[in-house]
Amino acid sequence: MADLLFDLLFIVSRTEPKTYTEIRDVFADENRDVRVILDRRGRERRRGETAVPTERRYTERRLRDVTWDLRSSGWAVVRREEIR
Repeated sequence: MADLLFDLLFIVSRTEPKTYTEIRDVFADENRDVRVILDRRGRERRRGETAVPTERRYTERRLRDVTWDLRSSGWAVVRREEIR
Protein backbone atom coordinates (compact mmCIF):
# COMPACT_ATOMS: atom_id res chain seq x y z
CA MET A 1 0.00 0.00 0.00
CA ALA A 2 2.63 2.48 -1.01
CA ASP A 3 0.05 4.66 -2.71
CA LEU A 4 -2.11 6.23 0.02
CA LEU A 5 -4.05 8.63 -2.16
CA PHE A 6 -7.51 7.78 -0.88
CA ASP A 7 -9.75 9.26 1.81
CA LEU A 8 -11.41 6.07 3.08
CA LEU A 9 -10.24 2.48 3.24
CA PHE A 10 -12.91 -0.19 3.63
CA ILE A 11 -11.58 -3.51 4.87
CA VAL A 12 -14.02 -6.35 4.30
CA SER A 13 -13.84 -9.81 5.85
CA ARG A 14 -12.89 -12.57 3.42
CA THR A 15 -16.01 -14.41 4.54
CA GLU A 16 -18.19 -11.58 3.17
CA PRO A 17 -17.59 -11.44 -0.61
CA LYS A 18 -21.12 -10.08 -1.23
CA THR A 19 -20.48 -7.19 1.17
CA TYR A 20 -17.18 -6.49 -0.60
CA THR A 21 -18.96 -6.23 -3.96
CA GLU A 22 -21.76 -4.07 -2.57
CA ILE A 23 -19.42 -1.56 -0.90
CA ARG A 24 -17.18 -1.43 -3.95
CA ASP A 25 -20.16 -0.79 -6.24
CA VAL A 26 -21.66 1.88 -3.97
CA PHE A 27 -18.46 3.92 -4.03
CA ALA A 28 -17.52 3.25 -7.67
CA ASP A 29 -18.92 6.60 -8.83
CA GLU A 30 -18.01 8.71 -5.80
CA ASN A 31 -15.89 11.81 -6.21
CA ARG A 32 -13.95 10.95 -3.06
CA ASP A 33 -11.17 8.47 -3.31
CA VAL A 34 -12.32 5.26 -1.65
CA ARG A 35 -10.48 1.97 -1.63
CA VAL A 36 -12.14 -1.35 -0.81
CA ILE A 37 -9.99 -4.37 0.03
CA LEU A 38 -10.48 -7.84 1.45
CA ASP A 39 -8.86 -8.54 4.80
CA ARG A 40 -5.60 -10.34 4.06
CA ARG A 41 -4.99 -11.65 7.55
CA GLY A 42 -5.33 -15.41 7.79
CA ARG A 43 -5.47 -16.09 11.51
CA GLU A 44 -4.12 -14.72 14.74
CA ARG A 45 -0.37 -14.93 14.78
CA ARG A 46 1.85 -16.53 17.38
CA ARG A 47 -0.63 -18.92 18.90
CA GLY A 48 1.91 -21.63 19.60
CA GLU A 49 3.85 -21.99 22.78
CA THR A 50 7.16 -22.12 20.96
CA ALA A 51 9.74 -19.46 21.55
CA VAL A 52 9.16 -16.34 19.47
CA PRO A 53 12.22 -14.76 17.88
CA THR A 54 12.98 -11.13 18.57
CA GLU A 55 10.52 -8.84 16.81
CA ARG A 56 12.11 -7.22 13.79
CA ARG A 57 9.49 -4.53 13.45
CA TYR A 58 9.92 -1.74 15.97
CA THR A 59 6.44 -0.27 15.75
CA GLU A 60 3.03 -1.71 15.03
CA ARG A 61 1.87 -0.75 11.54
CA ARG A 62 -1.82 -0.82 12.42
CA LEU A 63 -2.86 2.26 14.34
CA ARG A 64 -6.35 0.91 14.97
CA ASP A 65 -7.30 -2.71 15.47
CA VAL A 66 -10.28 -3.50 13.22
CA THR A 67 -10.64 -7.15 14.28
CA TRP A 68 -13.80 -6.56 16.34
CA ASP A 69 -15.44 -4.57 13.50
CA LEU A 70 -14.69 -7.33 11.01
CA ARG A 71 -16.06 -10.02 13.30
CA SER A 72 -19.23 -8.15 14.25
CA SER A 73 -20.28 -6.53 10.98
CA GLY A 74 -18.02 -8.09 8.36
CA TRP A 75 -16.33 -4.82 7.46
CA ALA A 76 -14.45 -1.85 8.89
CA VAL A 77 -13.65 1.62 7.61
CA VAL A 78 -10.46 3.55 8.25
CA ARG A 79 -9.90 7.20 7.41
CA ARG A 80 -6.74 8.33 5.68
CA GLU A 81 -5.49 10.08 8.84
CA GLU A 82 -5.55 6.73 10.67
CA ILE A 83 -3.40 4.98 8.05
CA ARG A 84 -0.26 7.10 8.27
